[in-house]
Amino acid sequence: MLPPRLRHALDIGTRDGYIARLLAERADMVTALDLELPRIDHPRIRCVKGDATALQFSDGAFDVVFCAEVLEHIPSHLLEAACAELSRVAQDYVLIGVPYRQDLRTDRTTCQHCGQTNPPWGHVNSFDEARLARLFPQCGMERIEFVGATREGTNFLSALLMDAAGNPYGTYEQDEPCVHCGADLGGPPARTIGSRVLARAATSVRKLQQPFVKERPRWIHVLFRKHN
Repeated sequence: MLPPRLRHALDIGTRDGYIARLLAERADMVTALDLELPRIDHPRIRCVKGDATALQFSDGAFDVVFCAEVLEHIPSHLLEAACAELSRVAQDYVLIGVPYRQDLRTDRTTCQHCGQTNPPWGHVNSFDEARLARLFPQCGMERIEFVGATREGTNFLSALLMDAAGNPYGTYEQDEPCVHCGADLGGPPARTIGSRVLARAATSVRKLQQPFVKERPRWIHVLFRKHN
């Protein structure tokens, strides 16, 4: 989805640098940014500690800004600021990758430290084409690609029953901490007769809707181009 040759690219949320290394095959220089200073040994990759909501770069500093598996984790009240910063530091392109129309009620967890309900994988935002367009008003959508397929989803009653059961089937294997207190989620709660009954009821209600749920892509990738 990217031009064949770039001068300077920015990889937001680089983690182990997998994408940064791929970008380095097309770019003369790549800046790899994460909340903690990345450790990537590559002659054309510069590692930087930073926050997507307040980038320390000048306007239009990068030919392309790449940001995947990040925006769904940013607190909702900071999301617009983060997207504005990505647009600001991009000279030409912003490439975004996010889950597509994810039902954040599915596979929720209950933090064993504070007792609050958490969305799966720490995803606090859901996206479709319209929302992404609103978040990047300075850009136009030049190309869209979809990846994977899913029919995952639930409904109000099933989610309510599963919350009451303590969300025993949630994504407790995730690395992301509780979005409320920041502590490790812990394991699934101990099962009682009551929680088993509630979880079974929740599963049964969810199954009733499955024949009517349409398949959708799992991820959406959008290449934005800044307006002149």
